Order: sequence, then structure tokens, then C-alpha cells
Amino acid sequence: MSLDFNGKVAIVTGSGGGIGKGYALELAKRGAKIVVNDLGGSVDGTGGSLSAAEKVVEEIKAAGGESISNGASVTDMSQVEEMVKQTMDTWGRIDILVNNAGILRDKSFSKVTDEDFRLVLEVHLMGTVNCTKAVWDIMKEQSYGRILVTSSSSGVYGNFGQTNYVASKSGVIGMTKVWARELGKYNIRVNAVAPGFIETDMTKNLPEKVVQLMNDKVPLRRWGKTKDIANAYTFLASENASYISGAVLNVDGGVVV
Repeated sequence: MSLDFNGKVAIVTGSGGGIGKGYALELAKRGAKIVVNDLGGSVDGTGGSLSAAEKVVEEIKAAGGESISNGASVTDMSQVEEMVKQTMDTWGRIDILVNNAGILRDKSFSKVTDEDFRLVLEVHLMGTVNCTKAVWDIMKEQSYGRILVTSSSSGVYGNFGQTNYVASKSGVIGMTKVWARELGKYNIRVNAVAPGFIETDMTKNLPEKVVQLMNDKVPLRRWGKTKDIANAYTFLASENASYISGAVLNVDGGVVV
């Protein structure tokens, strides 16, 4: 099965590190031109720097690929539109959008503040809305596109202390199914991936006993790797997945079947 992306242009949000970086590197390795978007903040969304995105761009270029960096916040529609304009001015098309930017502000519902609740929704849910809206007409005019949405196993079956995150990740699944229906006739495919326990910057500081507890719950008895998720995204972004739209692919070691 060929997974060739030569001539294709992809925007990957939140790709300065973690699984987003994995998507960007894998698509670039297979020939895609990549916009590495990352606000460069911490896991909870504070701060910001373009350096993380620029490092990924340097890595892609060092391997012979083409890439540009972008520090837009996906919560700001004007910044998202400028990112899309930058992409069009550089390469003249957008074939793939990977909605991946995200933050965590975990607390039980009785303790979570309104600010923390709303910000998580803004980044995960509205960030996906903003980026998708910004490429919508471009992909329709091209009669081609692949829109990929990052959900989570938590968005499928819930998780303690993550009402804000779970609401967002469940919401993007619903949007995926609607957009697949609305865009299908334009040769645009929209699918979601729901990662389970994945080794990322968001999980690297968890206590060992928590890691072991989670491993005990997973049939494959291990946490997922960034490469596992990147492989799933690469397939869904390819011509080989032209018959798949509105799907949610669980990559979670067999927890959800």
C-alpha cells in the first residue's frame, strides 16, 4: 500500500512536540509540505514561543523536506485565517488539515473554575471549528481534502477529573460525523482518531504507579507510542482512505472495541 504525499500540503496544529510532531514528521517523510503550527505554550496553555515549531521545521528541512512554522493560536480566528493565508501564499493549496492543538487543565467538576473549563473548550473544540472553517472553502474549490480531528479515548468513555476535556473530545466526534456528511460530495474526507494512553509531554510526569495502573487496563499491556498514532493519521490522510469518512479510529491498545 502506497502512502505517497508528494505535492500535498498539510497544516498540523499543535505540532511543536508530542503526537502532533509525530504526525508532521511522518507526513513530511512521505513527501508532504508541512505547516508546523504551535503556540509554544505549556501543557496548561500558558506562555508561548515559536521555538518549538521552528525546531520541528529545522528537523524536516534537515531530512530534505519542505516546511514553514506558524505560531497562531487556534482560539483566535483572525490568527487562524492568517495561517491559512500564509500557507496559500507559500504553496497555493491545502490538502490536509490535522486538528491536534490541545491543553489540559484537569480538576474534578466541583473544583474546576469557569475559566479553566472554558479555555479547554476553546482550544480543543473551538480550535477545531476555527481551523476547519478556515480551510473549508479552499478544499471545496479544490474538490479534494482530508480533515483529521483529534479526539481521545476519554472522549469515548469518560475519565475522572476531565469534564472539560471530555466534553471537548466528545464534541469533536460529533462534528466529525456532521462534516463528513456535508463535505462528502466534494471529495473531502473527515475522520477522527481517538488515542488512548500515549507517551507524550502531557503524560511524562505521571507517577509510576499511575502508569502501571493504566497498563493493567490495556489489553496490549503497554502505552501507545507517538508512531502508533502517526501511522493511523497517515493512513486516514492518504488516497487509500478515500472510502472512509465520519469514522472514529480508536488507537488505544484494544480498550475500546
